[in-house]
Amino acid sequence: MSNLKKNSSTILAIDAAWTGLQPSGVALVQSDGSVWRCLAIAPSYRSFIALARGIRVDWNQTVFHGDVPAPEALLKAAQDLANSNIDLVAVDMPLSRLPIDRRRQADNVISTEFGGRWCSAHTPNANRPGQIGIDLMNGFFNNGFILTTEPNEDLYQSRLIEVYPHPALLSLMHVNQRIPYKVSKSARYWPGTNVNSRIQNIVTQFNSIHDALSAEFGLLHMQIPNPINVHTLAFLKRFEDVLDALICAWVGKEFLAGNTVPLGDENAAIWCPSDVVFGNQ
Repeated sequence: MSNLKKNSSTILAIDAAWTGLQPSGVALVQSDGSVWRCLAIAPSYRSFIALARGIRVDWNQTVFHGDVPAPEALLKAAQDLANSNIDLVAVDMPLSRLPIDRRRQADNVISTEFGGRWCSAHTPNANRPGQIGIDLMNGFFNNGFILTTEPNEDLYQSRLIEVYPHPALLSLMHVNQRIPYKVSKSARYWPGTNVNSRIQNIVTQFNSIHDALSAEFGLLHMQIPNPINVHTLAFLKRFEDVLDALICAWVGKEFLAGNTVPLGDENAAIWCPSDVVFGNQ
């Protein structure tokens, strides 16, 4: 690509679905050396790639389709949108230099560190994320992105890091326990309430997270809907996925600033903001 921007840092962030049936949120952010801004967001791989062709996201469309990861196409779209090479890819999905067929050390350390704050890690296995996780990691590796699990690894390489939004939100939002914003868990968060009440509660949480991210990245190119206009909880999932991608981007920003630590081992590590890791204090 010609006329690429110099002296900038650009992060591609993905809230990656563990199956090809569900869409994945994508965010692209960039710094000019002093100010970070959001360049693009989309609630699926397909809609993010379409942004690079000038097709805007229709946030009200009926459904966003799931796809298997296409790292090369995502990187090409991101480079076109940013007019820059990508320095860092931050992904919310289990990644490892070894095959994943059970809980990793990274999952156990996260659960030990954050379980009391309701932020335990999910358990991966050979099928979830399975081949999708392998293809995503290999696809970025084939495009020059090295999985980074230790703080002293070569900072001049293009890097791929694993992140986890729940612990990150403890730092971003300055709270002491997990924020209740997951659509699929709304009945568990607020038992005995009706759907309309849960929609209102989820939207309230979305707006708080959106405001915190806007303070970091400026205009986010997405408006959280008025709960009056939301008729199903499922409609809100697209906004959740994009917020998660933006949280991943924020962790990437903090990673580049040296404000994160890896929890795990040399094969797999989840990067978390240093200020909420008690073992780091």
